[in-house]
Amino acid sequence: MQMLGGAVIVAVALALALTPATALAAPRDTASTGTYLAAAATDLRAAIASMPTIEANVDALDRGYAAECPRVAAGSIQDEAADPMTYEVAGALWSTAYRTDAKIAQAFDQAVKPLRWSNAKITRDVVGYAASLQELSVLAPPDLCADMRAWSATGFETIPASTTQFDRRVEAIEGHPPPLSLLAPYEGPAQRGMAARVASLEARFEALEGELSQKWFDMTLETLALPQ
Repeated sequence: MQMLGGAVIVAVALALALTPATALAAPRDTASTGTYLAAAATDLRAAIASMPTIEANVDALDRGYAAECPRVAAGSIQDEAADPMTYEVAGALWSTAYRTDAKIAQAFDQAVKPLRWSNAKITRDVVGYAASLQELSVLAPPDLCADMRAWSATGFETIPASTTQFDRRVEAIEGHPPPLSLLAPYEGPAQRGMAARVASLEARFEALEGELSQKWFDMTLETLALPQ
């Protein structure tokens, strides 16, 4: 009987090893995966479509800096000590971009927040990412001109406390989309097709965001005369 029991255990183990992961996944896992992928596709399409509006808002922001504090950082040098000021510039641009997409981020967060997986890491990563987009979308922009003037007044030696506080706030909420590979074990045929579409949209969005972000960053640094 012991030998028979051992054989049964081995047979079950082999069957489990050969069974597709989707067959072992709880229905909730597959349903959550499908809902997340659908929400991600909707979010990415909307974010791509909003890029011209974001660009217009960033242009307006830069015109404001040009009027209020043109070349305020002239005379500063590029070194690690200036990194917090450079990061604040990036944060100001992120704040402008994400606030433009606030409704998109809110809809995505609402769709994703109730989702749960049997793998707690996936739940944490997915829900946390959606929450980070929501937080960035309501992030108050820094008073960049005031901070730059305060920095300049010290001979570019002392970083203002407001800059440090803003940078820490941004660093604490900056998030990244979870790798789609994490969800692969919970995909059925329909979810695999959706995942492929999301991957394509992610690649398109990242390329567009990377190109425009660098353009906006360079433009703002030039307006402020902040070395790269």
